[in-house]
Amino acid sequence: MGSDSDLSIMQDAADILQDLGVAYELTVVSAHRTPLRMIEYAQKAKARGLKVIIAGAGGAAHLPGMVASITSLPVIGVPVKSSNSIDGWDSVLSILQMPNGVPVATVALNAAKNAGILAAQIIGTANETVGNKVAAYKEDLEKEVLVKVSNLKAKGHPNTFD
Repeated sequence: MGSDSDLSIMQDAADILQDLGVAYELTVVSAHRTPLRMIEYAQKAKARGLKVIIAGAGGAAHLPGMVASITSLPVIGVPVKSSNSIDGWDSVLSILQMPNGVPVATVALNAAKNAGILAAQIIGTANETVGNKVAAYKEDLEKEVLVKVSNLKAKGHPNTFD
């Protein structure tokens, strides 16, 4: 993440990765305040065994794109609505509008949990254990919705679709 002020959002990615049994690291790497650290981090990430990088940033939000320009690993950007943000749109557009050749997968504003799930899905294509945990997670989501449908029926709501 670009700043420790992003931790309240980025923690959701760490939590879901932990739930899915995916090892992760969590640190602060600022594209603007520690550019050399960012370059070193991105250059060495693959050699250190990382498979995907989730980069969250607010405001100008250059971290995901700059990291993606340095590494061949997939990068998932999490736009963070920061205290100096313009309703988060500055972060969203800074991460979303990457030039051809430097893709960054972008999730919704403050949606670090989705970034964690997407990272696990990517890793799950080559790691059957992780893939199975993601599949089970998705099945649990379906069950949760079906329970809500049953609750609607039980409360007597007409025209509830089965």
